[in-house]
Amino acid sequence: MEKNLEFPDLLRLIDERSTAFRAAVAAAPGLDAQVPTCPGWTLSDLVKHLGGGDRFWAAIVGAGPADAPPAEAVAARAALVVPREREALLAWLAASTQLLLSALREAGPDAGCWAWWSALQTPRTSGGVARHRVQESAVHTYDVQRTAGAPQPLPLEVALDGVEEFLFTVCATQSAWPHKPTAFDFHAAEGRSWRLTVDGDGARSTRIPAPTAATGEDSDAAGASIHGTASELVLYLYDRIPADSLHVDGDAGLLDLLRAWEPEN
Repeated sequence: MEKNLEFPDLLRLIDERSTAFRAAVAAAPGLDAQVPTCPGWTLSDLVKHLGGGDRFWAAIVGAGPADAPPAEAVAARAALVVPREREALLAWLAASTQLLLSALREAGPDAGCWAWWSALQTPRTSGGVARHRVQESAVHTYDVQRTAGAPQPLPLEVALDGVEEFLFTVCATQSAWPHKPTAFDFHAAEGRSWRLTVDGDGARSTRIPAPTAATGEDSDAAGASIHGTASELVLYLYDRIPADSLHVDGDAGLLDLLRAWEPEN
């Protein structure tokens, strides 16, 4: 069974994706360009969002275990003002990312902190924060690349971890699935697979063996099976590409129900 990325790898990938994000912004036509995958946002808005998020989570990690984010961090994010000139804005983002990385390094992977997600499958720790921030940085780098007309797939190690991170962090809930119990299988072309089960007990995910030519796939076990590259799966989960960009076996309508579901926790 494949292991999750180690904490030092997560820190490296946050740094790498922030660097790639800044390079894409530097090459874009202008900061006022509209971001098609973030309706209503300009590139400047997106930089502010990513950098503000880095600073926000740095404060959360630094505060340690809590039932809510630090009030001063919430206020600082709401009042955030960023430079208007591109070079200064990118320098601000680089500094923001370093604040986050410094906070994560100082805390280590197992330090507790507040987090918005359920602790069912992703711990509320600095390690959980680091894993999620890799995906935030990676998906928003794709957003900038789309804006510039040159989107690139997510790096393989980021994407393979990203499918599981989304399922374990965003999807895990104890809120009852309001429809007939079912399961969604996600198959990455690179050889990893996961099952998201939804029923009256909520939603939870597990790794499953990837289908092979010899074993085939148990089509009765899952209501829908989604096939694509790991990058495509992550981008679909984050609503960056439509379901018809992937290969779907089973009841494709179940994906609409999953997308529309808003669990209470």
